[in-house]
Amino acid sequence: MNENLLTELSTWLTQAGLAGTSETDIVSVFCDRCVAAGIPLARAHVFIDTLHPVHEGRLFRWGYSPNETSVHEYGRTSLELDAFGPVSLDVQATDVWRRSPFYNMLQTGESLLRRRLNDDTKDDFSMLPDWLAAGMTDYVAIITRFAAEGVIGEMDAVYSSWGTRASEGFNDRQIAALKHIVLYLALAIKSVSLARMTRTLMQTYLGRDAGQRVLGGRIVRGVTERIDAVVWFSDLRGFTGITDTAPEQVIPLLNDYSDVIVSAIHDHGGDVLKLIGDGTLAIFTAANRMHACNAALSAAIAARQGVAELKKRRMAQDRPVTDMYLGLHVGKVFYGNVGSRERLDFTVLGPAVNEASRIAAMCRSVDQPVLMSAAFADVGDIKRKLVSVGRYALRGISHPQELFTFDPEA
Repeated sequence: MNENLLTELSTWLTQAGLAGTSETDIVSVFCDRCVAAGIPLARAHVFIDTLHPVHEGRLFRWGYSPNETSVHEYGRTSLELDAFGPVSLDVQATDVWRRSPFYNMLQTGESLLRRRLNDDTKDDFSMLPDWLAAGMTDYVAIITRFAAEGVIGEMDAVYSSWGTRASEGFNDRQIAALKHIVLYLALAIKSVSLARMTRTLMQTYLGRDAGQRVLGGRIVRGVTERIDAVVWFSDLRGFTGITDTAPEQVIPLLNDYSDVIVSAIHDHGGDVLKLIGDGTLAIFTAANRMHACNAALSAAIAARQGVAELKKRRMAQDRPVTDMYLGLHVGKVFYGNVGSRERLDFTVLGPAVNEASRIAAMCRSVDQPVLMSAAFADVGDIKRKLVSVGRYALRGISHPQELFTFDPEA
């Protein structure tokens, strides 16, 4: 083996972690340089748990054909309970995990496991038959642990698998070198993964644009920007009644309807800023106000269609259903940080936000699922798709406002 090349690799891994090089590139360069240094790698898996609302972790692969993906995100493999029962698991991923070398190593406390691959050993663990079929002769699994469990979600280690097609397999010196250099790999992967998880958490809990702004340093209390935006405020009809009569159905119902509404907003370029119980606050921004209004209108149409389809599915399952009430308004808002020194909120404030909320509340009184302000309707040619429902006094608004809804004949 070439020890100088391995030393250079450890330096490169440190720099890659600091620079935020992608995990796939880190794994690819790592494997290529290990081969150049005399470690006969032919296949590699590197995976790490993550903090993501859907996926439990990410697997990075090397040594596969170009048409096979190098990144795989897998679902939940451990049973989690909430107040209403178990969170759904990825059954296939769970089965593979519980028959994996790593699950076995976690039970025994080992950090390295090796199997020479042949017909006698291929059924010891879930992944070995595939590796043997691909021509691997030797398999090594390594767990590189970080710190106490639960420091950052369930991410307490980098798990890696290494295979070779060399007829004699790995020798002891190669395994020792691999175990040592994997320490640097794990540190680089952890560094990059933490940055990615931070972005994911920011976007998940603050919204895509707000999360990006906070990561970019917009964290000073009281610093706001005055922007022109369409304000979306929606909630669910009869939600309090469902809460009172079927409390065990509340969380699944909210999740189903939020999936539809938030997806419609995101698909049309909007940013969700808050989920307040059954309410959703979002904004649509663009250099051209007409573009923002048209995007919000398209999102409203998509959300209504999605809710209608969702109602059919839930009714077929004999589950509670409801409808969306939506208010749309456009105007100047303050966008930025508000709160105490210990707890800040990145949100929108101003009369336009209050008016959107009041317009949404009027949906019940005028029996319309969607209401839009005159300011919104007057943008471009939007009004030709709408019909006036009259002028109404809105709580906290000084003058009666003309409101519009979709024209059923348009």
